[in-house]
Amino acid sequence: MLVPLLFAAVAAAVPSDPDTSPITVSKDTPRSAGAAVLHPFLTVTGDLALYDPNLTTSVNGTFVPAVSGDFPYYLSIGPSFFESYATLPNTKFIHGFNLGKNDTAAMKSLLATIPLACKALKDGKLAHWELGNEPDLFKTTKPYSVRPANWNESDYVHDWRAKERIIKRKLTQSCPELAEGSSYSYIGPSFAGLEYSLDAVKTWRSGLNSDHNIALNSMHNYIGGAEEPGVTLRRTLMNHTSTVDSVAQHVNLSRALSAEGLADVPYILGETNSLYHQGKPGLSNSFGAALWGVDFNLYCASQSIRRVHMHQGTDYRYAAWQPVDTNKTTLGTKPPYYGNIMVAAMLRGNGAEGRDGEVRVVHLAMPRETEAAYAAYVDGRLARIAVVNLQQFNSTGATDRPTTRYRFQVPPSSTPALSLQRLLANGSDALSGISWDGWSYNYELKDGAPVRLRNVTVGETVAVDPRGVVELEMPWSSAAILNL
Repeated sequence: MLVPLLFAAVAAAVPSDPDTSPITVSKDTPRSAGAAVLHPFLTVTGDLALYDPNLTTSVNGTFVPAVSGDFPYYLSIGPSFFESYATLPNTKFIHGFNLGKNDTAAMKSLLATIPLACKALKDGKLAHWELGNEPDLFKTTKPYSVRPANWNESDYVHDWRAKERIIKRKLTQSCPELAEGSSYSYIGPSFAGLEYSLDAVKTWRSGLNSDHNIALNSMHNYIGGAEEPGVTLRRTLMNHTSTVDSVAQHVNLSRALSAEGLADVPYILGETNSLYHQGKPGLSNSFGAALWGVDFNLYCASQSIRRVHMHQGTDYRYAAWQPVDTNKTTLGTKPPYYGNIMVAAMLRGNGAEGRDGEVRVVHLAMPRETEAAYAAYVDGRLARIAVVNLQQFNSTGATDRPTTRYRFQVPPSSTPALSLQRLLANGSDALSGISWDGWSYNYELKDGAPVRLRNVTVGETVAVDPRGVVELEMPWSSAAILNL
C-alpha cells in the first residue's frame, strides 16, 4: 500500500490540546532521530464547544463526572482560543464545527467563530474542515443525548448538509479563498465506530458526499476500552491478532463502500489510540503501548488506511507527551512517543528530510501473535524491515530476559552488513528509561530534545550471509529496524 507523505498525525480534544511548553518534543525530534520530518495535522474537535466573545481566557469548561473526568462537558471558547493555531509551526489543522448542538444559539455561536477561524487558518494552515464529531453517539449518550431516539442515517445526512451549506455561505463572506475549489473540503463522517447507532454504508448511500466536498473518509477506532473487563497488555495491546482484527473491520468497510462506488476518497482513522476513555494507567502509558503503537500504525499502513490520527490530550493516559504539570500527571515525554518516532523512521522516504519517493509497506506474516514484521519499499526497492516482539516481559520480574531470533531473506547485494536501530526499555511495563536508536527524549534531560545515552549500544550491524540471509536476535518486549 502506498503510504502518503503525512501518515501519522495528531488529533487533540479542544479543552486539552498540547500546551506550548514542550515544543521541542513536538517539532524537533523526528529530524534528530533520522525519521521523516512530517508536517502533522492537528484535528481540533468542537462538538461540545460554544463561542463566548466576552470570555477572557481561551477556554472555560465545566466537568460532569457522570460523563467524563477527563474533559469538560460544558465548554466555552473565547477569542484567544484561535491564537492556538499559531503555536505549532509548519502544521496544518483540521478545524471542527459544532454539529451536535442544534438550536438557534448554537448556530449563532458557530457562525461567529467562522471569521476567527478564517483569520487563524489563512496562509496555508488549513487542511480540512470537520462538521460533527462521533455523531453516531448523539442519541445514545444518555441522559445527555442531543438527538431523538429515532434519528437515523438520512436525518444525519440532512442535518450535515444543511449546516454545511450555511457554513459555506459564511465562509464565502469571510474568507472566500477557503470556500472554493480544493481549499474547501471536509473529513467525515467521523463516526465513533462501526457498531454504534449509525451505519456508515447507509450514511454514504443517503448522499453524504453528494456535493463532493468530503476529501477523507474518516472513522474512529480503539482496540478496546479502559474499563472493559479482561483488558491487559498481553491480551489486548501486545497481541498482533487483536490489532489485525480491529483494523480488519475498517478494511472491510472500505471495500464495501468501494464496491458500491460510494466513497472514492482515501480512508483514514481520524481519531484512534489504544483504549477509549483516554487509556488505562499501567497499560496505555507503558512501553508495551509504545510497541502496540508501532505494530498498529505499520499494520494500518499496510492495509490501505491512508492516515492515522493519534488522539492526544492533557492527562490522557495514552498521550505521547504531557505538556504541563497537573495534580494528575507529571510533565514529560511518555512511552507512546517513542513508538511514534520508530514509525516515522520506518515510513521515511528519500532525501535529507525523508520526503521524496513513494513508500509502500508490506505486512510480513509471522507464526505467533506475539510478533509482527513489516517491509518498507521506497520507489520499489526494499529499504528496511521492522520487527516488533510483543512477548511480554516485566522489568520487575526476577528471571533473565529471554530473546528470540528472527531470520529474513533480503536481496543479494554488495553490502556485507545491515545497520540496526532498536526501540528498547527494561520491560513492557516500563514507564521511563526508553530509548530509540540510543536517543532519549526525556524531558528532564534536555526539555524533550534528543540526547544520546551512553549506556545504550548504538551503531549495531547485522551480517548478511552470501545467500542474502540475515539473522536478528531481539529481547522480548522490544522492536527494531533493519536498514538496507
